[in-house]
Amino acid sequence: MIQTLAIANYRSLRQLIVPLGQLNVITGANGSGKTNLYRALRLLADTAQGGVIASLAREGGLGSTLWAGIEEPSARMRKGAVPIEPTAGRKEPVNLRLGFATEALSYSIDMGMPIPSPGRPGIPTRFSKDPEIKRECIWSGPKLRPSTLLVDRRNGVVRLRNSEGEWEVVRQHLPSFDTMLTEVADANRAPEVLSLRDQIRSWRFYDHFRVDADAPSRQPQLGTRTPVLSHDGRDVAAALQTIREIGDIDALDAAVSDAFPGCHITIADADGRFDIEMHQHGLLRPLRSAELSDGTLRSLLWIAALLTPRPPALMVLDEPEMSLHPDLLPAFGDSSFTPPRIHRYG
Repeated sequence: MIQTLAIANYRSLRQLIVPLGQLNVITGANGSGKTNLYRALRLLADTAQGGVIASLAREGGLGSTLWAGIEEPSARMRKGAVPIEPTAGRKEPVNLRLGFATEALSYSIDMGMPIPSPGRPGIPTRFSKDPEIKRECIWSGPKLRPSTLLVDRRNGVVRLRNSEGEWEVVRQHLPSFDTMLTEVADANRAPEVLSLRDQIRSWRFYDHFRVDADAPSRQPQLGTRTPVLSHDGRDVAAALQTIREIGDIDALDAAVSDAFPGCHITIADADGRFDIEMHQHGLLRPLRSAELSDGTLRSLLWIAALLTPRPPALMVLDEPEMSLHPDLLPAFGDSSFTPPRIHRYG
């Protein structure tokens, strides 16, 4: 399980080290940095997909995402007596640094502005504003020390520690826009890189479940085994049926009963298309997905996400309280929901 998350120089987050447990709740006023923490996590996840540079570009480029404050503002600056200059108090270059630590393998990445390059002769580069990956590290255990470092990438050179404990260069010219998690992962030569890449790729982010009248989750969908709920929840009926067949059926029934006393759900199958049926005491027929209230459908979506038969290394839920009655919120902290997760409220 991830024990520590570290972020430096990302938007409003100057230096942030967050210890994590099985359940973590991020809350605070608007503008306090909740969204920046969430976005930084998404960027960290994109490293394992080889898309971190493109993700930064979609955010406006590294220049717009870097922390823009000063290291040591003077007393007069704090009081507003003199203006704050962009470079005042700057003693070191500002790079974007992201990382996390676990008991097994830990990882960090350092990205900075590129060194000006003319490109190929006669072909000037159009990518002069792309950030560069300056360094990546993988180490054993939660603490980074010279003795625990297993894989070290500095600019284009990637070294790893072999079975004899000696350093071996495995890449000498890794492009500055490629991460070693996608370019060096090898089951034989670099199993640590492959293992950590797969761990990050298992992370899941649920940041918006539509429950409006035209939401995919309200429409019957073709049903196949679904151990992992899709990001938009369109396959919720198949996911719930998968939990019933290969997951924790007792936890599923208990979660539904706790949220909706006296109710239970079944999954209707019409020519391979699945739909939820909610059975309530006093009603002569079950209610289908299209008939459920926004809060009821959203609750079932969260239940399907949290009771996945294939738990990820990390699950992040963005504002899960939307459309839910306050009485339903304690269920999200129940110990039966096993994946390590972060909730962002507010």
